Amino acid sequence: MGLGRDWDNTVKSRLITAIHLKLEKLLPEKRLFLRSDTETRFIRLKPEAQLIGWTGGIVIVGWTIISTAILLMDSIGAGNFRAQAQRDQMIYEQRLNALSVERDARAEEAVAAQQRFSSALAQISTMQSELLALEDQRRELETGLEVVQATLRNTMKQRETARSELAELTSEGEDAGSFAALNEEATGTVDLLANALAETAAERDMIAADAAFALEHAAEAELELRLLQERNDEIFRQLEDAMTISVEPLDKMFRNAGLSPESLISAVRRGYSGTGGPLTQLQFSTKGGGPDPDASRANSILNSMDRINLYRIAAEKAPFDIPVKSSFRFTSGFGQRWGRLHAGTDFAGPIGTPIYATADGVVTHASWSSGYGRLIKIQHEFGIETRYAHLNAMRVQVGQRVSRGERIGDMGNSGRSTGPHLHYEVRVGGSPVNPMTYIRAGQDVF
Repeated sequence: MGLGRDWDNTVKSRLITAIHLKLEKLLPEKRLFLRSDTETRFIRLKPEAQLIGWTGGIVIVGWTIISTAILLMDSIGAGNFRAQAQRDQMIYEQRLNALSVERDARAEEAVAAQQRFSSALAQISTMQSELLALEDQRRELETGLEVVQATLRNTMKQRETARSELAELTSEGEDAGSFAALNEEATGTVDLLANALAETAAERDMIAADAAFALEHAAEAELELRLLQERNDEIFRQLEDAMTISVEPLDKMFRNAGLSPESLISAVRRGYSGTGGPLTQLQFSTKGGGPDPDASRANSILNSMDRINLYRIAAEKAPFDIPVKSSFRFTSGFGQRWGRLHAGTDFAGPIGTPIYATADGVVTHASWSSGYGRLIKIQHEFGIETRYAHLNAMRVQVGQRVSRGERIGDMGNSGRSTGPHLHYEVRVGGSPVNPMTYIRAGQDVF
């Protein structure tokens, strides 16, 4: 047993010696002289110490390079996120402006088309009334013509009877003068009736021609009316598609933020004070008939436009914007941290970086608050409150009304803070929620 231990020690000693010799070739022993006024000292730097020093230096340099790369990547990512948020906001504003112009143009087209439709209906109604009047007149003339024809037939019979009697009387030698006068009177009556009959026939032909002309123009008016109806249908379809495409992203934005669109719209409608109020419903005359389908479709489009307008107002009052628009980086998110809830999101950046309100509201707090440092609280609609902490400067006062995108303070390092940053909170009904839920929901639209 003793021989075995000696052999192991000998092997280890030789191995250490060999390693030492290798290190001496690569890192020969050096001496560091320290000279003072009275004496000179030196420190031996063995190969092992030099190896440890080199290794430590390499580790420090590597750690420095990796940390710098991480910071650069965070800075680049934060810049890209801000630029993307600005681009998304510009695109949404352009979409809203284009939609507003399109909405106004389509509404004008719908009103003009409805006016043309009403005018065509009035023309058709007038033509139908004239046609009915002509038809009544034609029937009256036909009735009168039948009476005249019956009278003429009776007169002709009477004339023939008179002629027969005249012939008999003449043959008997009686006074023919009186009968000649009677014959002449009957002939005049027949001629008068014949002329009246001719005039009646001519008037009847004229009425028939007028009726045919009215029927022809009524058919043209019906064709024009049908084409106009098809054009109205196309305009309505385009408007309905545009409303669907515009309303769905807004519905999704509010639902993703955990807000009920119907409740928001009801709340906005109750407090609406904009110019003109909600859009007025269209009323089209149906002359006592059922509901006009075109009026129903037009009112449905107006309701969608009204819904978009109310969504726009609600979006201004809910915190869908981002509080920092300059370069920044996320340093801490919402959730548990070190055993307790971190109730907001941290945006790190230089001291003095502008801080903006994320929605319309009223400032309820703007002063120092313990660990928050300089703190601003803004109360918004729908029971939502936002908080902006660790500020370097505050640019608003309690009771002041602010708008979305208005600068309210500067980023700082006040209160319990490990570096310059903004601690941003969103609270609903007094309870903290993840601010990124609102910010990400707004990115899909803004």
